[in-house]
Amino acid sequence: MSQDQDVRATIAAEPAAAPEEPGRARRLRIALAIIVACQLMVTLDATIVNIALPKIQADLGFSPIGLSWVLNSYTLIAGGLLLLGGRFGDVFGRRRMFMLGLSVFTAASLLGGLAPTAALLLVARALQGVGAAMAAPASLSLIINNFREGPERNRALGGFSSVAGLGLTLGLILGGLLAAASWRLVFFINLPIGIAAVALARSFLLETERHPVRFDLPGAVTSTLGTSALVFGFIRAASDGWSDPWAVAAFVAGVIVIVGFVLAEMRVEQPIMSLRLLADRARAGAYLNMLLMACSLSGTFFFLSQFVQDILGFGTVEAGAAFLPLAATQFVSARLAPKLLPKFGPKKISTTGVALALCSSIWMTRLTAGSSYLTGILGPTILFGVGVGLCFMPLNSVIMAGLPRRETGAASGLLQALQRSGGALGVAVLVTVFGTALRNARNHPAAGLNATAQAHRALAHGIATAFIAGTTFMAAALLVCLFVVKVRPPQPAQ
Repeated sequence: MSQDQDVRATIAAEPAAAPEEPGRARRLRIALAIIVACQLMVTLDATIVNIALPKIQADLGFSPIGLSWVLNSYTLIAGGLLLLGGRFGDVFGRRRMFMLGLSVFTAASLLGGLAPTAALLLVARALQGVGAAMAAPASLSLIINNFREGPERNRALGGFSSVAGLGLTLGLILGGLLAAASWRLVFFINLPIGIAAVALARSFLLETERHPVRFDLPGAVTSTLGTSALVFGFIRAASDGWSDPWAVAAFVAGVIVIVGFVLAEMRVEQPIMSLRLLADRARAGAYLNMLLMACSLSGTFFFLSQFVQDILGFGTVEAGAAFLPLAATQFVSARLAPKLLPKFGPKKISTTGVALALCSSIWMTRLTAGSSYLTGILGPTILFGVGVGLCFMPLNSVIMAGLPRRETGAASGLLQALQRSGGALGVAVLVTVFGTALRNARNHPAAGLNATAQAHRALAHGIATAFIAGTTFMAAALLVCLFVVKVRPPQPAQ
C-alpha cells in the first residue's frame, strides 16, 4: 500500500466522533492556538521587515549592503540551525525547546524594537533566528504528539498549515500597516504573542517523551555549517551575482560539507538526521515538493511587493492591503484541505493545488508596465492563494505519516530547513534572471517613451521575466507530484 493510501486508510479507520474527556476539547483548542501563534511569528519575521526597510535605513543609518543583512541575518541563522533545533527537541523534550525558543525569540524582538544602532539590530535579528530554529521544529512535532491520529490531527495540521502558508503573505500586509506608524512596531508586535504563548504552553501542551541518545556532535556541526554555507551562498548570489567569489566559495564549501555530513550519517548509530526519512518515496517527494514551492513562493512575494510599490505606486499600507485577497483565499483553501483529505487523499489534493499555483505563475509572466492591479495582480494572486492553500496540509501529512515519535522533531527540522534554503535559492535565482532582463530592457529602450515610462517598462519586463524562473520551479513541483509519489491501485478488501 502506498503512503497516499495509507494516510487515507488511517483517516477512514478513525472513529467519526469519539467521546471527549472533560476539558480535552478546550485544552486542544488552546494548545493549537499556542502552536499556531509560534509558527505565525517565526514565519512572519521572514517578510514583515521588508516594507519597513526604508525607514530602518533612514533611522539607523544602514548602508545599502548592510541593510540587506537585516533580512539575511535572520534567514541565515534560522536556516543553518533548524536541523540542530529539531534534534534538540527529540533529545531534550519538544515542549521545553518550544518554550525556550519562543523565549529567546521574544526577548530578541524586544531588543530589535529598542535597538539604537544598526549593529544592535543585526544582533537582535540573529538571536531571533536562534529562537526560531529552536521553536519552529518543535511546533509541528507537538501537533503529532498532542493530537490523536485521524480527523483530530488532520484538523490541527490544517490550522497549522494554513498559518504556515499565510505567514509570508501576512508579513507583507502587517509590515505595511505597522511601518506606516513606526518600523519598531514590526518587532514589538511579537511581544504580547510570545509572552502569552510561553505562559500558556506549560499548562496546555503535553511534554513529549525524551529520547536520550549519544549526541551526534560531528553531525550537528557539519549540518549547521553546511546548511549555513549554502544559504549564505544563495543570499550572496542574490545581491552580488553568481560569479561573486564569496558566493562561489560558500557553495563549494557547503556542498563539500553536506556531502561529508551525509556520508558520516550513514555510519553513525544515532545520527542527528535519520536518512530513513528520505527512504520512503512519497515522503522524499513531499520534501522535494516543499523545497521547489519555497523557491517559487519567496521570489514571487519578493517581486510582487516591488511591482505594486514601484510600478503601481502603492504606499506601504496600500501595498499590504493588495495582498489581502491572496491571504483570504489561501486561508479558506487551507481550511478546506483537511475536509477533502479523507475522500481524495494527499496526492490528488496537492497535485491540484500545485497545478493552480502553476497557472497563476504563468499568468504573472504576462505583467507589463501597463498592467493595473485589477487586470494584472488580483486574478493571479487569488489563484495562487487557492493553490498554495491546498498544498501545504496534505504535504505535511505525507511527511509526518508513519514516523516514530522519536523522529518527528528531526523530520520537522528537515522540512523547515529545506523551506528556508529553498526560499533563499528562489530569491537568488529570480534576482539573477531579473537583473539580466532589466539590463537588456534598458539597452533596448522603446521609442516615444519618456524616462519614467522607460524605467517602468524595463522594471516590469525584468519582473515578468523573473516570474518565468518561478514558473519553472512550480512546474518541477507539479512533475514531482505526478510522477515521484506513486499511488498503487486500491487493494481488494480481505
